[in-house]
Amino acid sequence: MIELAHVHCIYGEKTPIRDLTLILPDVGVVGVFGASGAGKTTLLRLLAGLLQPTSGTIEGLAGKRISMVFQEDRLLPWLTAAENVALVRDESEADARALLAVLALSAEADQLPRALSGGMQRRVALARALNFGGDVLLLDEPFKGLDAALCAEAAAVVRGRFPLTVIATHDRGEAEALGMTMALTVEPGGMWRIEE
Repeated sequence: MIELAHVHCIYGEKTPIRDLTLILPDVGVVGVFGASGAGKTTLLRLLAGLLQPTSGTIEGLAGKRISMVFQEDRLLPWLTAAENVALVRDESEADARALLAVLALSAEADQLPRALSGGMQRRVALARALNFGGDVLLLDEPFKGLDAALCAEAAAVVRGRFPLTVIATHDRGEAEALGMTMALTVEPGGMWRIEE
């Protein structure tokens, strides 16, 4: 289990996470919901180890391999779609191309990111995270820019690939499409509510 105990995270004058105590399971899909700026992305960055709590502790992540899809696609502009996906592992591009094919991007595998639509870039970023693999998949608005059909297809590809998936989204349906087992909602005022 991943346990957060009395975690605070302060950015300058903002405190997006205040005294957060919760336990996340080792297996399942956790949906994180709330208004923009409520702390959803901050929570994912804390879980990824990209931020450290100002105070409090996070335990249970040692030794876990964590993969993340950020709100921004973060594709390297000088690499093709296939090269971006293959970059995270020492393997042939054939495996990266196979993942792109599953996400309906076979024809775009040799194109640079600037030649791809926003939704295509999003799916390349998703393929890269899936290719990296690991114990925990962190998804920050992973399906933005995708229409309903592509969102459903992408969710089907992601579902079940990682023991634990944590998705921050404004759309509860996206988390449900992944098989959500726990919901974590940030209420106005920074209070977190858990539904299982």
